[in-house]
Amino acid sequence: MKLRYSEAFYSVQGEGRFVGVPSVFLRTFGCNFRCMNFGLDRNEPMRDEKQKNGVIHNQEVQKLIDDGVHIHTKEFNDLPIIHTGCDTYASIYPEFKKYNMLKDVDEVVEHLMSLTPNGKWVQDNGQDIHLIMTGGEPLLAWQRLYVDLFEHPRMKDLKNVTFETNTTQLLHGEFKDYLQNQDRFEVTWSCSPKLSVSGEPWDTAIKPEVARDYADVDGSNMYLKFVVGTRQDIEEAGRAVEEYQAAGIDCPVYLMPMGGRSEEYNLNVKEVAEVCMEKGWRFTPRLHISLFGNAWGT
Repeated sequence: MKLRYSEAFYSVQGEGRFVGVPSVFLRTFGCNFRCMNFGLDRNEPMRDEKQKNGVIHNQEVQKLIDDGVHIHTKEFNDLPIIHTGCDTYASIYPEFKKYNMLKDVDEVVEHLMSLTPNGKWVQDNGQDIHLIMTGGEPLLAWQRLYVDLFEHPRMKDLKNVTFETNTTQLLHGEFKDYLQNQDRFEVTWSCSPKLSVSGEPWDTAIKPEVARDYADVDGSNMYLKFVVGTRQDIEEAGRAVEEYQAAGIDCPVYLMPMGGRSEEYNLNVKEVAEVCMEKGWRFTPRLHISLFGNAWGT
């Protein structure tokens, strides 16, 4: 089995617990969600309703396909950036699968190590470089490869791994057993359940039992992160937190302002920070948007 991924890059973590930490990102291909409604009117139908009517793509993605962008663009990094729906569309829609790499574990590790400043997971000053498994959704079937990935000889000095997940995929038995029994690196679950603004129905997006599965990995860390842009989003985040807490999930809660463009992001920052102070939650920026804008490889 080989790993299909759209990009790997070295940057700083832009959000959550480790914001600002130098990290290598591995963006796997594939996702069980589409998040078609981000940036659209709140009256848009949910994804299940759209699919009943034959709508399977976000509007901007559909236009790219209609225009043949998925055929004529040469390189992944040349694909256009979109401003509605999932901003990592090329990692989830099969029409863009050809722009993703398919490599065995040895090749993936060589790629990752080529990105660090010294070919190691520890910098010359002793500070470690984190690995961020992101997507798409990194906890799909690719889990089957992760034991081999993390046990590769060149990964032995890895100290921190974060999984950025939509928190709907249970851990595979072998992988969960491995995480339970290894003590070489720290695991962080960056759990980002999708609210209705994404277009994903509540019952398929809010899965406390899955978060409980992650929390059962001894020694791992977890936080919940919600992307919010309106009062409705904030109220839904509160409702979701109650459901997770009822399932025994007691972890930090982060709110992150919606906005794939700096001007949109800046509109929401102050209000979201004030809500966090009011509720005792944590604020996370979109540092990568502030530094690089919305771009591949950042």
